[in-house]
Amino acid sequence: MKRSLLCVLELFLISTLFDVNAEEHDKAVVIANNKIIPAGGSVTLSCSVEGSAGWKFDWFRRDSVSSKAQLMRGNEANRVISVSQGGLYHCRGGRGDPVYYTEDSSDVTVMETLPSKPTVTLQPSWTQIYSGETVTVRCEIQGGEGAQWTYEWRAAKLNTPPTSNEHRIIRATESDSGGYSCRGRRDYFFSEWSDIITLSVSHEPRATLTAQSSIIPAGGSVTLSCSVEGSAGWKFDWFRRDSVSSKAQLMRGNEANRVISVSQGGLYHCRGGRGDPVYYTEDSSDVTVQQTVRNRIDVKLQHSWSQIFTGETITLRCEIQGGEGKVWKYEWTAPNTNSPPTSSEYRISRVSVSHSGDYRCRGSSDYLLTGWSDAFTLTVSYKPRATLTAGTTIIPAGGSVTLSCSVQSSDGWKFDWFRRDSVYSKAQLMRGNEANRVISVSQGGLYHCRGGRGDPVYSTEDSSDVTVQQTVRNRIDVKLQHSWSQIFTGETITLRCEIQEVKERCGNMNGQHPTQTALQHPVNTGSAEFQCPTVETTDVGVAVTIS
Repeated sequence: MKRSLLCVLELFLISTLFDVNAEEHDKAVVIANNKIIPAGGSVTLSCSVEGSAGWKFDWFRRDSVSSKAQLMRGNEANRVISVSQGGLYHCRGGRGDPVYYTEDSSDVTVMETLPSKPTVTLQPSWTQIYSGETVTVRCEIQGGEGAQWTYEWRAAKLNTPPTSNEHRIIRATESDSGGYSCRGRRDYFFSEWSDIITLSVSHEPRATLTAQSSIIPAGGSVTLSCSVEGSAGWKFDWFRRDSVSSKAQLMRGNEANRVISVSQGGLYHCRGGRGDPVYYTEDSSDVTVQQTVRNRIDVKLQHSWSQIFTGETITLRCEIQGGEGKVWKYEWTAPNTNSPPTSSEYRISRVSVSHSGDYRCRGSSDYLLTGWSDAFTLTVSYKPRATLTAGTTIIPAGGSVTLSCSVQSSDGWKFDWFRRDSVYSKAQLMRGNEANRVISVSQGGLYHCRGGRGDPVYSTEDSSDVTVQQTVRNRIDVKLQHSWSQIFTGETITLRCEIQEVKERCGNMNGQHPTQTALQHPVNTGSAEFQCPTVETTDVGVAVTIS
């Protein structure tokens, strides 16, 4: 009896020992060569029980963590299978008869890649983003509508990528630039990775305003264009100022068209805006637009002289009719000048021949602009010489003669008159700044004149001298020294020139001046005329007949 009890106890101990070893080694292990099934492909699962043999395997799959596992394949001699469907997989081993089963393996998650490929889009769909803008990067899966997707993102700057289909960037910076791609995950399904979309973030842009023309023709308009280089999606605000110091006024806002027409002068600028909330560019630089007015404008010479001479000082005036009350700035086109004035007067000191040509002007006031005046043609000639003419060169006794001074083909002159007593004496100013170009003189002498005009006075060259002789009333007689009534050939005679109250020497016609008042002349047959010229007298002669 004792011996029987001992045998039973020994069998129990051996059985217990084998059960303990079975618990330590009979859990199956499943291994996947890849946990992601490529689109249209498969992965290999291997089931094993370490340190033992003779096993067959059962394979199970679940659609989700909460669902019940379904037997896929049972009592498989091959420990390796291929699967093409995502899910939670586990296995177990079994052997013997009756079948002894290992513990189930741990679950292996296998993801199935769907053939659908997401698309990454930008909202708004701008290729160029600027710092400070708000932009949304969106992952869209075609055919995935209605499914509960979880999203994965690859991005340049995402420390904590979102799991939603949108990645919203508020006040973008340059560090947000880079490539963005995404894929979706649903249960045990993966989409493929999307193509990369590149986001480029630049500094805040400045709008650019250009004008078709900076001058509005009278009664017309000009076209203004606003743009933001290298980007799209903008609407535009337009501003105008009346002056540099005035505040800009909004003319038009949120204009989809980037081009407008304006018919009013002023300072214009624009800016672009886009997005929600609206993001604005920097304002463009100002563009000055001038409006042409119909006021008549003329260039006039201050002195209405038909002829201008070198060395004169002249003033041209720009006159705007109907422009009273406005402060005008003037613009001139002229020959021979690099810096024309901006005032209404164009003064040329000591004008030269090179100043000849056409002169035009126009005026601007604020943002109003006149048209160009008609050309005023200035002709400059070399310095003129005055011309002196006398009505006669001999003043009759007790009378006078008229002298006329002129400057050919010109006007506006006043005249200075000069007289000398002899060729060697200094000319004395008789009359100065005479408006009348004609004077009367009753005194003999050498006369010349010159013209003067303008301020400062411009003088012509002096005229040539004109000699004027004065007739005196002194009685003058030629007498024969001998009171013979008849003179014969071969005789010597003496003729005397007698001037009452004037004692002068006489001379004959040959210009000889004897030392006595008497002239001796051998008598020849025929007749001769003798003169006794004196200063300031007419030449008086007497005829002598010789028999």
